Amino acid sequence: MKILVTGGCGFIGSNICLKLKKDGQRIFSLDNLSGHNSRQNLKDLSKNKIKNYKIDISNYNQIKKLQKFDIIIDCCAEAAVETSRNNTDKVIMSNLFGTYNLLRKVKKDNSKLIFFSTSRVYSISEINKLIKKNQNTKISIKKEINENFETLKPKSLYGFSKHASEMMIEEFAYAFNIKYIINRCGVISGPRQFGRQEQGFVSLWVWHHLIKKKLSYIGYGGTGHQVRDILHVDDLLELLKKQIKQFKKINNKLFCVGGSYKNKISLKELTILCKKITNNKVNFTKIKKTSIYDIPYFITDISKVSKFYNWKPKKNIFNIVKDTYHWLLDNKDEFLKNTCKHITNISEPSSFYLKIK
Repeated sequence: MKILVTGGCGFIGSNICLKLKKDGQRIFSLDNLSGHNSRQNLKDLSKNKIKNYKIDISNYNQIKKLQKFDIIIDCCAEAAVETSRNNTDKVIMSNLFGTYNLLRKVKKDNSKLIFFSTSRVYSISEINKLIKKNQNTKISIKKEINENFETLKPKSLYGFSKHASEMMIEEFAYAFNIKYIINRCGVISGPRQFGRQEQGFVSLWVWHHLIKKKLSYIGYGGTGHQVRDILHVDDLLELLKKQIKQFKKINNKLFCVGGSYKNKISLKELTILCKKITNNKVNFTKIKKTSIYDIPYFITDISKVSKFYNWKPKKNIFNIVKDTYHWLLDNKDEFLKNTCKHITNISEPSSFYLKIK
């Protein structure tokens, strides 16, 4: 079948393109190549004879002229939470109007849609209620967040754009009978993640340990006790393959997708693990002030997606950090040459509020 992957030159998108191509699917990418490492990923796609359409997802006049695809996998998004405050127009145009344009294309061609949403659709205030007010100590609660957790209260403009996209997909399905799957993803990491802050805190942490560059614990007293669960991108790809294969049987569903409780880690614990794997130690500063968009805790309840697809993550935190480390090590020279010069005091990535010194 013919599959279009939007954001195909990004971290998740490029992994999807290369994996599905290897499995024999006819894969096409749509990416405007604005990402810092998108051109490097484009080289790998080109080597594997995967065509990229250099089109901005907000441009429907160009999107509607593309050939018909059996499935569109939407990985395209402006994912940095703090960016949605600083550059709201860009986030809304890409994340919300981009989804609208893809839905118009799906409706026109009678295609199917797999949409990658985010765990940041949930209410910040309700998540904060899960833990004690003074978050200067280790978080030990076992609460996992599922598809029914509160989404109505403020969650960041980024979170709003993705949640609004979810609702628009459901409305199109009701009105025009399109078939879809929505994956609400938590933190994803692994190979092809280049250690840039907007791509995620795991690769950022590994990269800074690899090059011995200072980091900061920011927010909640600067203690580094914020917790997330992590999913290896390979485990995400295994789920995606199941979803494509079973699309006729399982569709018009929303799933929480993440590493679950067994793959949870705090920043403090990640620091220890990075030191162990890289044999390097970095210096930290503490910044106590917490962003209004930060959350202290998120662990994904994957019981629904596990039940429907008989799927669970296979790779643990150690595997994730180790694989990310080896990817960055193998690409260290290229990364330093092309992107390291851009890393300086960037705003928040998709999960933790961090800062590079």
